[in-house]
Amino acid sequence: MTDNMQHHDHNEGEQALEKAAQLSLAHSATLHCLLGCGIGEVIGVIIGTALGLPNLTTLVLAVVLGFVFGFILGMRPLLRAGFDFSRALRQVFIAESLSIAVMETAEVLVQVYTPGVMDAGLGSWVFWLGMVFALAAGYLAAFPVNYIMVGKGVRHIH
Repeated sequence: MTDNMQHHDHNEGEQALEKAAQLSLAHSATLHCLLGCGIGEVIGVIIGTALGLPNLTTLVLAVVLGFVFGFILGMRPLLRAGFDFSRALRQVFIAESLSIAVMETAEVLVQVYTPGVMDAGLGSWVFWLGMVFALAAGYLAAFPVNYIMVGKGVRHIH
């Protein structure tokens, strides 16, 4: 084997490792985002449904809480690492806003367009199945965003 061929094989191996690391980080970042968004989304929908709020109000509450919980979960490790509140908020806003927005959009679309979900009560399996589908759709929609952001060095796990 020539030196050129060995060098080529070595570069391909490094690229495969970098790609695997990027996929792993994107998966972790998306799960992290899903946890924050999911907590906020579920709490918002539960509150809205329990209070009998109109569907649009319930969705707005769920999205707002999805962002709030997503930012809170993103800021916690930065604050523990010594970032001041303003710097932590700015970093999380830059790193997570697009991912959260894409995730929340997918979740809301699934909730709205899955028959019966928005009208089902908290005790209905349709409601909870719809929430599971919405969260899965959120993950699938946000993963490519996080993959690209990890590749550009914008998105990472704190």
